[in-house]
Amino acid sequence: MPRGRRWRRGAGALAGTSLVLAAGLVAPADAGASGGLRRADTGAAIVAQKRVDARTFDVSVRSPSLRQTVKVRVITPAGWSRTSARTWPVLYAYHGGADHYESWTRSTDVEKVASGWDAMVVMPEGGLDGSYTDWFNYGKGGSPKWETFHTREVTQLMERNFRAGTNRAAMGISSGGQGALTYAARHKGLFKYAASFSGIVHLTQPGIPAVLMFLGYAFGPKGDDPFRIWGPPSGDMSNWKAHDPYLLANNLRGVGLYLSSGTTGEPGPLDPPFKDWDYVKMRLAGGVSEQTAGSTNVSLAARLRQLKIPATTHLYGNGWHQWAYWQIEMHSAWPLMMRAIGAHKVAS
Repeated sequence: MPRGRRWRRGAGALAGTSLVLAAGLVAPADAGASGGLRRADTGAAIVAQKRVDARTFDVSVRSPSLRQTVKVRVITPAGWSRTSARTWPVLYAYHGGADHYESWTRSTDVEKVASGWDAMVVMPEGGLDGSYTDWFNYGKGGSPKWETFHTREVTQLMERNFRAGTNRAAMGISSGGQGALTYAARHKGLFKYAASFSGIVHLTQPGIPAVLMFLGYAFGPKGDDPFRIWGPPSGDMSNWKAHDPYLLANNLRGVGLYLSSGTTGEPGPLDPPFKDWDYVKMRLAGGVSEQTAGSTNVSLAARLRQLKIPATTHLYGNGWHQWAYWQIEMHSAWPLMMRAIGAHKVAS
C-alpha cells in the first residue's frame, strides 16, 4: 500500500541518467535474434535494452500476462558478463503503489550498496496500482497478471538472458512489501529471504480491505475499478484470503523474514517539518498509511511468534510512510538477505 504520496531523496534522484548510452540500445526478442535472447515460458520477451551506466540496464519486456510492454531495471555486479559460465544470486526489489520501476535507484542508494556485493538487483515495474497479484476481475481472471509477470516471466528472463541464479531474495516497500511476502508464501522455494518495509501484511485484518479499496479509488489510475484486484470483500473473501501473508504464514517457514514499519502514524525524526494545512495533508497521506501498515505488521509478527517461525522485526513507532525510513531498513536488511542467498562482499 503506498497509494499515497512519496517524498523523494534528492541526493540519489535519477542517478546515472546522464550516462545513458545510445549504443546500449538492443533490438531483440526471438531466440536467435540479438545474441539469441530467450523467451519466458509464457512467451514474454525482452524487446529492448538500454544501458543506463556501466553496470545498470533498463530492459523492456513484452508481457502476455500484462498485455503491454513494461520496464525492468537491472543492476549487475562487478565482473558480470552475459556469457559467463557462472550465475549470480539475485535480489528482486519491488516498488510501492503510484510509483515505477526506477524508484529504488531514484530514492535510495541501492546502487552504492549493491556495488559492495557479488549479487544482481532486479527492479521490475509493478504498475501504479498493480497490487502484486493476478487480478481477479470478478472471477474472470485475465490481465493484468502482475504475480505471473514477477514470479515467472521476470525470473525466467533474468535467468535465461542475464545469468541470474536461483538463489533469490525479495524486498519491497509498501504494496511491494506485501508482494514480497505474498510471493514467498504462495510460491514456496522461490525466495530464500523476503523483506517487507511498511507493507500491508495482514490483508484480511478487519478494516484493511475497506481501506485498500478506498485508497484504490482515491489514488489508483483514474477510472479504474479497485474491486477488479481481489474482488469485492463481501463476496470474494476467499480470494483475499488466498493472498494474505498472515493466513499463509505457515508457508513462510524456512524463509528468512524481515518486517519493519512505523506503528503510531505520528511524525518521526526523518519527516519534513510541515505546517498548517500541509501538515494535515501529510498526516493523512503518510501518517494514516503507516499506522495502517503498522497494525498489520504487529499482527503478522505475533502470528509468526505463535508458529515459532523466526523473523527479524523492527516496529519503530513514530515515522511516516516515506523513503527516508525505508532506506534505513534496506541497509539493516541487506546483509541478512545477502547471507541468505550466498552473496559475498567484494573489494571496493
